[in-house]
Amino acid sequence: QVQLVESGGGLVQPGGSLRLSCAVSRSSFSINTMGWYRQTPGKQRELVATITSRSITNYADSVKGRFTISRDNAKNTVYLQMNSLAPEDTAVYYCNADLRDSRWSRHDYWGQGTQVTVSS
Repeated sequence: QVQLVESGGGLVQPGGSLRLSCAVSRSSFSINTMGWYRQTPGKQRELVATITSRSITNYADSVKGRFTISRDNAKNTVYLQMNSLAPEDTAVYYCNADLRDSRWSRHDYWGQGTQVTVSS
């Protein structure tokens, strides 16, 4: 059973930084695109950033210049470095992995979510 294990959330003051990690385990599939999404109560889950297997990145306008997504393919891990955090960044952050089998069929997996709270 594929697992996505997230870590790194917590409470931080405005202007502070956090680094999220997400490791994919128990997978025999190829890892294609990985990404981070976030969700606040009463709102739909929204894209934060994605990174392809060739490290092409994409960011939501609201985080450009503040957040950086990266990945370590040897460790099957994706990271999200978040700087200059603001209260509006408060949300549950979810890791997503687009895994491909031998026929290149897509299998989508999500992490359990990690809470990020930005508050003084």
